[in-house]
Amino acid sequence: MNPANLILNTDSYKFSHFLQYPPGTSAISAYIETRGHQDQPDVLFFGLQMFLKEYLGKPVTRADIDEAEAIVTAHGLPFHRAGWTRIVEQFGGYLPLEIQALPEGTLVRRGVPMVQVVNTDPHAFWLTSYIETALLRAVWYPSSVASNARKVKQIIRPMLEKTCDDPEAVLPFRLHDFGARGVGAFEQAGIGGAAHLVNFMGTDTVTGVLYARRYYGAEMAGFSIPASEHSTMTAWGVEREADAYANMIDRFAGGGMFAVVSDSYDINYAVSEIWGEQLREKVRASGGTLVIRPDSGDPIETPVHVIKQLDYHFGSTLNAKGYKVLDKSVRVIQGDGVSNADIGQILGRLEAFGFSAENIAFGMGGGLLQKVNRDTYSFAMKTNARLDDAGKWHDVFKRPATMNVKASKAGRQAVVGGLGGLEAARLDELKERNHLQPVWKDGELLRDWSFAEIRERAK
Repeated sequence: MNPANLILNTDSYKFSHFLQYPPGTSAISAYIETRGHQDQPDVLFFGLQMFLKEYLGKPVTRADIDEAEAIVTAHGLPFHRAGWTRIVEQFGGYLPLEIQALPEGTLVRRGVPMVQVVNTDPHAFWLTSYIETALLRAVWYPSSVASNARKVKQIIRPMLEKTCDDPEAVLPFRLHDFGARGVGAFEQAGIGGAAHLVNFMGTDTVTGVLYARRYYGAEMAGFSIPASEHSTMTAWGVEREADAYANMIDRFAGGGMFAVVSDSYDINYAVSEIWGEQLREKVRASGGTLVIRPDSGDPIETPVHVIKQLDYHFGSTLNAKGYKVLDKSVRVIQGDGVSNADIGQILGRLEAFGFSAENIAFGMGGGLLQKVNRDTYSFAMKTNARLDDAGKWHDVFKRPATMNVKASKAGRQAVVGGLGGLEAARLDELKERNHLQPVWKDGELLRDWSFAEIRERAK
């Protein structure tokens, strides 16, 4: 059995759709957009290239057809063996499709098409809709993660600009990805982890780094530091907690930054007595930067209190903007259950106490890579046009009387520049440059975006 069999990478009801289109159909066009919500109007488009290289870049084989036919018929549905055999014989197993897309890293408003797909073989008119399940999933998930990470960036950036001397140097490492263990699958960690890295450069999701390298040519898209977990600290026992921390200094301070989870028993005691008194001079003399991680307690109050304690014990200096920056030997990361709203409140409280936002970084796990679904930004793929066998395009659309938000666009689409940014337009009325660019055709990748290009565009 081939679990990556592209014929089976769809929904069950798609198997019967080749029998349902009007006679004389030779092409079907469809597009992907976010119908969106008023409070979430902007989406950062990312991730299509991973799907094109990994899935569409591998041809369907006769063995795939045989396997799929047996499974689909046993599943209770008709199987289009003739259609798939033609794809293998005439196109070498590569799907006869043309896919247009916006450049990855583009920010778009709801209602603006990101992707448009059409079949290139008139016998494969059924294929456009058939690929929807896999294609839509390949777009909505990484785009949603990248968009959510961008929202966190939008929260942190203004606070850094207000309170930090060099916000652009600090910003890329303010949100760290802890999500590898909190997702549903290895592939999800790679796709979502790469999406996070479009906006930030701190990650513990190794798979995300690998995906950015494999599919976008990023030699090293993300970075991390040595860090402890509770098992490595509590293995020393409560009576040797200070020894566990001292070992972290000895082992890792020479390399720069290192993080130590410090709430195994009592975070206040650990900060005020162990770090702040017993090990203070050792930390200062080490030449490295200790990043304390409080991993429990109130997610807003606890990190603010820890920073105030560190200020008392290690001291701080005023930067050029008049905000306190902790001694270079200590910083804080809050990674326990923080939301976007929590991050905003933490930074607001720190500012109220006179602290720069550069004193703290944040970590997100499942909330970053797992707590999204297709409805987060209301992604949808809809058919917009049908080509008949006389060469005439016909508009295709839906207009539900009971739910206008689900109305779809009629006619093949283009994306043009407008006063408020990119906007949708009919392709047959196009009078300017179309931002939807061909990226894939009949098995050939036409555009290979680099991760550096995507990051620059996403800025």
